[in-house]
Amino acid sequence: MADPAAKTPAPESKERKKRTIQEIRESKQSGEKMVYMSVPDYTAAKWAETAGVDVAVVGDSLAMIAHGHPNTIPATMDMMAMHAASIRRGAPNTFVLGCMPYQSYNTVERALTNATRFMQEAGSDAVKPQGGKSQAHILKALVDAGIPTASHIGLTPHTIAMFGGFRIQGRTAEAAMKILEDALAIQDAGCFMLEFEAVPAKIAAVISKQLEIPTIGIGAGAGTDGQILLCHDLLGVFTDFKPKFTKRYANLTEVAVNGIQAYIADVKGGTFPDDDHSYRVDEKEYEKFLGLVEKRKQH
Repeated sequence: MADPAAKTPAPESKERKKRTIQEIRESKQSGEKMVYMSVPDYTAAKWAETAGVDVAVVGDSLAMIAHGHPNTIPATMDMMAMHAASIRRGAPNTFVLGCMPYQSYNTVERALTNATRFMQEAGSDAVKPQGGKSQAHILKALVDAGIPTASHIGLTPHTIAMFGGFRIQGRTAEAAMKILEDALAIQDAGCFMLEFEAVPAKIAAVISKQLEIPTIGIGAGAGTDGQILLCHDLLGVFTDFKPKFTKRYANLTEVAVNGIQAYIADVKGGTFPDDDHSYRVDEKEYEKFLGLVEKRKQH
């Protein structure tokens, strides 16, 4: 029987124009909802580009998704630069945003060195550290150096130890005001965009309206200017846990496990590989080969 999968060829990646910093900025006024997706590798980057994602994010969540760590802290610049380069190759016509890993931007000098690696070594289009008011001098230094820069506030995974784990931020009026002050500091530093994570929807919506730069949200409701999810979360690839804010649009793990189980059954049952999945040899050459084998045995 023919392989059913052979009837459905993989979609071809269409040539498209990469989104620009200016377009991302202008989405705030135009009302276009920008779609960001965190992708860990070359294949996911190809999916993102083929589907039409606006921004492919090299998130340090890949320390968990691709390397099995319990959080993002173990991500290193070497790890991030390697993944960012593969994502650039997988999505050559997509805007790529590199997330700076833990302690890679704790001084201006380190921030400039590591952001340059993202831009020069990996071919990223912009970088994203984490933090607001306390990191404003770092953000401004990057912007002043000509490096397109965004930032990330609310729940910042690099400071989860201080938060006591993955907890929603901005639930009190005072905490929400701190997020607003952080957002304004990011804007004043010259960043082109900021991300809210795990912030009540109403709070994120109000803060977004106070800003001139676009906002994206993950677990921050529909009132931001765009959204981001992890590719492997929304496709059901990563199944160690599922955040509340993730909507599953597919269950690739189930498809994959079913496929592997079918492969196991075929191998153990002796039905794979069959003739359709094996290479042939000219019959005369085969008979000649058997003769040579017999001749060798006689010596």
